Amino acid sequence: MRNSAGFTTIFGRNLIGELPNFVHQPYLVVTMDDLWPLFARHFDDNLAGPYLVSTIDGDELKAELTKLPPCNCIIGLGGGQALDVAKYFAWSLRLPLFQVPTSMSVNAAFGHRAGLRFSGNVRYVGWAVPEAVYVDFDVIQNAPPVVNRSGICEILCYHTGHADWRLAHARGKTEAKWPYDQALVDEAAAVMTTVMDALDDIRAVNEKGIRTLMTANRWGGAAFHNAGWNPRHIEGADHFLFYALEYYTGKKFIHGQPVCLGIYVGALLHEDKPAEMLAAIVRAGVDIRPAAMGITWDDVSHALLNMRDFVRQAGLWYGIFHEAEIDEAFAKQVQANVEAAYEGLTL
Repeated sequence: MRNSAGFTTIFGRNLIGELPNFVHQPYLVVTMDDLWPLFARHFDDNLAGPYLVSTIDGDELKAELTKLPPCNCIIGLGGGQALDVAKYFAWSLRLPLFQVPTSMSVNAAFGHRAGLRFSGNVRYVGWAVPEAVYVDFDVIQNAPPVVNRSGICEILCYHTGHADWRLAHARGKTEAKWPYDQALVDEAAAVMTTVMDALDDIRAVNEKGIRTLMTANRWGGAAFHNAGWNPRHIEGADHFLFYALEYYTGKKFIHGQPVCLGIYVGALLHEDKPAEMLAAIVRAGVDIRPAAMGITWDDVSHALLNMRDFVRQAGLWYGIFHEAEIDEAFAKQVQANVEAAYEGLTL
């Protein structure tokens, strides 16, 4: 595979407990306030201190740099926010980085840039290649199932990304720097097939499921850089709906739930296997009903009705939301189809 190079990744157990034996000392652990009590016991007197993430605003984080204690490396421990802030600190301070994802929810551990917010909009900044990414089976399996399962979004979103790219190509709207590339599409589709074939194992969060999804995320996380900073083959309308929901509601989400909803909406608008994609999301145990995200169908409807304006104002690349005429009837159709897919199920 021409785009297969990814970060060194270690699977095993008691991986966090080994970190103090080989990371550069003193070390700073970048994590979340709810996670630190669970893992603090693994670190020794060479800990410069935990940094508990409270923001992913780029300007605020720049100010935080001046407050960090002296350290010789950064350990990112947690989900997307902790791992992205760890990347940003390691890049800014030019320090070695070690990444320890505590769930399968996102591919942040495997990406070169940090996804931060600037004036409410997502920007990917920085450059950080970890010495290694440590995937501890016990740690992953102790995360909430909904968080782990939602990680499928980072791979199934290739489906909508490809549909958007084909549409842009057909309309003559592809960016000059990102001309349509069938080889990239085929490579990403092959990775997505490995996840589609392991949905039951991913739902169960067993070792096979963890290896499959994290290996796919290893490919996907590095794919942005490895394709010359081309995101076209790895995301599209799926993430755009997530950004819009975050923007209009002001709420924070488990990343995979709104993205998976975006995968279904995008597939429905493209008329490209929407039933199959919705069935895969349900089979993996990811609940994309608004109530599961702490919002309402009215919130979703508002985002959908404003998507054309949102993607244009945000300067997002051309896709189905740039031209689809979304009305109340379509929003109601999405609601009816999603609610019917989960009827009688216990997740």
